[in-house]
Amino acid sequence: MKTWQESLSVDQLMIQRGALSWHHSFTLSSGELLVLMGPSGCGKSSLLECLGGFLPAQSGSVRYGQLSITRLLPQQRPVSSLFQQHNLFEHLSVEQNLRLGFQRGKPSSAQWQEVLIACESLGVIALLDRLPSELSGGQRQRIALIRTVLRQQPILLLDEPFSALDDKTRVLAGDWLKQRIDTTGQCAILVTHQQEDGERWADQKVKL
Repeated sequence: MKTWQESLSVDQLMIQRGALSWHHSFTLSSGELLVLMGPSGCGKSSLLECLGGFLPAQSGSVRYGQLSITRLLPQQRPVSSLFQQHNLFEHLSVEQNLRLGFQRGKPSSAQWQEVLIACESLGVIALLDRLPSELSGGQRQRIALIRTVLRQQPILLLDEPFSALDDKTRVLAGDWLKQRIDTTGQCAILVTHQQEDGERWADQKVKL
């Protein structure tokens, strides 16, 4: 049985940034991936920031199942976000960064085993003792992706998570992500500039 079984519903959501505004309505069922595409400045990142609680909505609603999250603070939302800065703490090892994805930084033995399996699958298992400054851009992205996806949250917001990866590693990481949300029932929104990402992984595609 999937860990999460609710839908994410975005209804007539209006987002404004300066003179620009955008309107969104869509529903993501449990286990679905929405791929969001469009040129720079079209509001892709603004939508993720709004859903994560970092940019207030002007109107409309966001619900996860029966829970309205439209007015909740970021830390109150059932959301795990990965923005383009990767969100890694530079003074902590890769292992310590990964552990911070869990409550009080203390994953259970089963949760940590999932982390290790993910690290093995994405080719970063040998990096656990390193600092983020010792990693390549692609390695940093994979570590940040693992931490974000394996957090115990049903909604994933992923802003260009594969931008520093070569084609082979990009497919590896995307296939892992899709398999993971199929299994857990998480709802995921993926921002990308790559048309092939939508063709390979999307249950829904939105072009802004």
